[in-house]
Amino acid sequence: MSFLFEKPLGNVVAAPLLALLVLGTPLGAKAQSADNAPPYEADLMRLSEVLGALHFLRPLCGHDDQPSWREQMEAFLTSETQDGNRQRRFIERFNQGYRGFSSAYRNCTASARIAMEQYVAEGQTLISDVTSRYGR
Repeated sequence: MSFLFEKPLGNVVAAPLLALLVLGTPLGAKAQSADNAPPYEADLMRLSEVLGALHFLRPLCGHDDQPSWREQMEAFLTSETQDGNRQRRFIERFNQGYRGFSSAYRNCTASARIAMEQYVAEGQTLISDVTSRYGR
């Protein structure tokens, strides 16, 4: 696995995400489309991208979050993916979210804080939508 991140995501954001992603998503057992991708695949891919962006933005703006994002992503990948190609797609989306902001920001600015707040809200909405529609 190739991850860009080496720092943790955060107590306020990370702990609920970890619990939801690990406990709330053995979603693979739910109905899947003909190409064997679950119906919520696009949402989880977007969530991976959102979390990559947050992984860059939160430390940039002074958040020293625990548990580590690497541990959270690994737990998510373990619970949600058995297919190596699918796992790589999640990692690619995470890295895409990270790179998108790392190429634009070197310091925490007002726009970085706004983006971080919007991504936190979007991540929470994605998780809520997926678990309410497809969770156990």
